[in-house]
Amino acid sequence: MEYLFSSIFGYLLGSIPTAYLLVKKARGIDITKKGSGNVGAYNSLDVTRSKWIVLSVLIIDFLKGLGSVIIPTLLFPGQFIYPAIALLFAVFSHCFNPWIQFKGGRGLATAAGGALLISPVLLLSWCILWVLFYLMRKDISFANISSTIFSLVVAFGTSDIAIKYTYPQPDSLSTLILVSSCILILIFIRHIEPLKEFLEDQKKIRKS
Repeated sequence: MEYLFSSIFGYLLGSIPTAYLLVKKARGIDITKKGSGNVGAYNSLDVTRSKWIVLSVLIIDFLKGLGSVIIPTLLFPGQFIYPAIALLFAVFSHCFNPWIQFKGGRGLATAAGGALLISPVLLLSWCILWVLFYLMRKDISFANISSTIFSLVVAFGTSDIAIKYTYPQPDSLSTLILVSSCILILIFIRHIEPLKEFLEDQKKIRKS
């Protein structure tokens, strides 16, 4: 029952299409048909040029992830697997939203919200890596993708620290790695298209 509740709760909370609703309400625009079609903060900026809308999208998507882990943590204290599953399903439904034909965002803000509570070390390593990779190429998509991939490498390399600062603590490293890998894979999948665009741009630069 705990697994079922955590899965359904996370899925429903994560499926709130924040950017779609806010952009539609504020500007009357279907964000899935404009810009990149991504239902997240970055495309909200491209479509509306409104800092307030972007900030609202980021905060609400972040709170979706945070809320998805808080409730299972309170209901099932001392158990890592339930908030972890809730966060995994929240990121999944955010990325592939059932209410808007399985379109969605890229999952970063929602994942960050949950990671802030249950795995702050992984979140901190992702943020540091993001800054480093962004400074290398000055490209947001490149930074998103690279930091997502290397965060998992860091989690493997600093497993003792990762488990120590994970709350609630998982039963084993394999549980932490499995859940983290699934979330990072979802985020990576949603970044495949911008990755292709980045590689195409790099080819054009080399040819010019």
